[in-house]
Amino acid sequence: MQKYLLFLFLQILLLPPVGAQEATQASHPQAWAGNSVNTVIFRKNSLVTHGDAQLMAYYDASGFLCLAKRKLGDEQWEIRQTPYTGNIRDAHNSISIMTDGEGYLHVSWNHHGSPLSYAKSVAPLSLELGKKQPMTATAEQNVTYPEFHRLPDGNLLFIYRDGQSGRGNLAMKSYNTRTKQWQQLHSNLIDGEGQRNAYWQACTDAQGVIHLSWVWRETPDVASNHDLCYARSRDGGKTWETSQGQPYRLPITAATAEYACKIPQNSELINQTSMTADSAGQPYIATYYRPQGSNVPQYHVIYRADSGWKVLNTGFRKTPFSLKGGGTKAIPISRPQIVAGCPENGKLIALIFRDEERGKKASVATCTNAPDNRWLVRDLTEHSVGDWEPTFDTELWKNQRILHLFIQRVQQVDGEGVSNLPSQPISVLPVSL
Repeated sequence: MQKYLLFLFLQILLLPPVGAQEATQASHPQAWAGNSVNTVIFRKNSLVTHGDAQLMAYYDASGFLCLAKRKLGDEQWEIRQTPYTGNIRDAHNSISIMTDGEGYLHVSWNHHGSPLSYAKSVAPLSLELGKKQPMTATAEQNVTYPEFHRLPDGNLLFIYRDGQSGRGNLAMKSYNTRTKQWQQLHSNLIDGEGQRNAYWQACTDAQGVIHLSWVWRETPDVASNHDLCYARSRDGGKTWETSQGQPYRLPITAATAEYACKIPQNSELINQTSMTADSAGQPYIATYYRPQGSNVPQYHVIYRADSGWKVLNTGFRKTPFSLKGGGTKAIPISRPQIVAGCPENGKLIALIFRDEERGKKASVATCTNAPDNRWLVRDLTEHSVGDWEPTFDTELWKNQRILHLFIQRVQQVDGEGVSNLPSQPISVLPVSL
């Protein structure tokens, strides 16, 4: 009897966790689409390539965090539903993933002013996650907008907001692949001083320089977004400087920040967009706002040239709209994603977006030379993608200059609402620039 009971106990231990399922196969995984939580632009990342393996994360219709993997070029995805869940009714609670230099998958999910949710795969390129765990146990109780970035040495950065809209600080941690430990780099890199918070976008270039830009927000109302600031780090995030190499005294505040572009409040300026750097390490920031004297918000690119910061108004939009209020907004255009340079034309800039003017299709606007400011716009999908925002495989682009977009049709109801749209398939769209 004792041997039998021991056998049953061991069998229970070997069962998958409640809610987890064995791996399945699908060419187009089905994912929750009742809001934009799977397609918000601040996911870093929705897709990530390591070697010849591409990995994906999403929430299914029951709110379970799901992971998927395929060999680049294959149609079929291996899918595993993890035992972890998120509040899918809040579009802030997106999933971010990244592999470190050894191929371990790091996952963070379900954050909107909540304690850190973080887990790591049990083996390189495995879809099985270990237990949820802290990183450093410092500034991990009020986390929003988590994102990972991989540095050229294989180590990771983890950036997030500690605090809340209108009153928050930017925090940063680093992960060492050799020690397999997280370190707190900054608990307050950009200080809102209790009066505002920074909504940022970040990227790392081929030389390992970390580029960071942000808008300030004074209140939870998106209309209080203003100005665009910049900082960079050449030592893995430890110290920071301006675009001209002047060291910052940390934390950076509204009084000490470098302003790449002055934009007043109530300009329909959006937060949390994207940025990139060209082969020379010059930063490009994508955003949209309404220029003074116009009622039409336009996509803009702010970039650093030898002579200083330059602003490109793409100017191809025709429809006005107003950006006001709190929560996740239902907006007629998406926030823009930007990439720069490609094998055929190293000077090319590409903005990926979605606009009601174009039938809510995924679209791209390209400019072959920034000073010329001539944009060619074309659609990438035949059908509407709803309220989708663009995310892409940053590591595949960085290492091979191949652009893969995460595509899913979703519907976002204004002010953190939820629609009745059933689960929709996810696809990965290769884009030729």
